Amino acid sequence: MTTLLDAADTPRSAAPRLRTPRPHRPGRPRRSVLLTALTAIVLLYSLLPLLWLLISATKTQEGLASSFGLWFDGDFALWDNIRTTFTYQDGVFGRWLLNTLLYVVVGAGGATFLAVLGGYALAKFRFPGKRAVFAVVIGAVAVPTTALAVPTFLMFSKIGLTDTPWAVIVPSLISPFGLYLMWVFATEAVPTELMEAARIDGASELRTFFTVALPLLAPGTVTVLLFTTVTTWNNYFLPLIMLKDPDWYPLTLGLDAWNKQGQTAGGEAVFNLVVTGSLLTIVPLIAAFLLLQKYWQSGLAAGSVKE
Repeated sequence: MTTLLDAADTPRSAAPRLRTPRPHRPGRPRRSVLLTALTAIVLLYSLLPLLWLLISATKTQEGLASSFGLWFDGDFALWDNIRTTFTYQDGVFGRWLLNTLLYVVVGAGGATFLAVLGGYALAKFRFPGKRAVFAVVIGAVAVPTTALAVPTFLMFSKIGLTDTPWAVIVPSLISPFGLYLMWVFATEAVPTELMEAARIDGASELRTFFTVALPLLAPGTVTVLLFTTVTTWNNYFLPLIMLKDPDWYPLTLGLDAWNKQGQTAGGEAVFNLVVTGSLLTIVPLIAAFLLLQKYWQSGLAAGSVKE
């Protein structure tokens, strides 16, 4: 009996206490040092050329060669460079800018409209040969545009359209990637039940498209428009082989001609105008992305969350 009482009075050895991990709060995402570092590197890689372009546009022709690339020169010549860019060679830069706007409005705008029509039709209608069309679209996306430049030039030279704006506009109307993107987007964005309800109410297919489907396709349309605009705005190789008249040059060819001008015997070096013109060239693209950012992001995220 004494033994049992003594054993009962003996204090038990404290059991080791294990530290339970803190529960993860769903409202606060976890931070990753590696991901943050990689993001900072990508951000620096993306912004450094833009910073160099902005700083270099404030320098004179002599200041570009005598100063550090990522710092300002003694003379701030940004406004003089902009004025000289628009007045050099009788204001040909303004002509190149208008040509680029023409190619973008007609070419990229037409490509977006055709992609919306084709993507909607492929997503919401059944017809013979649909699988073959899908295979052709996927194959066209995989083919680089530079591989088609020479055959396109030979075809356009046969019909006499080279050295005209149509030689740049007509090939720009075809966007296989935009068609595929609108095909995928329209499949989820436009409910079939909504189309059937419009048809029951007596709406024609054309009215159903413009009043019911087109507003729902707005995010995808803006996304395709941005992609085609950037592609047409930065198009270089196709105008290079299609155009000979400098009056029809886009900005890409015109600035390249100014850049090569200083490398020829007796040519005037205008690298400060090339840099300033390059800065002015990207301003409309940056403005378009900032103004349409909301629609662009929603278009890219469409279909990522399934209800």
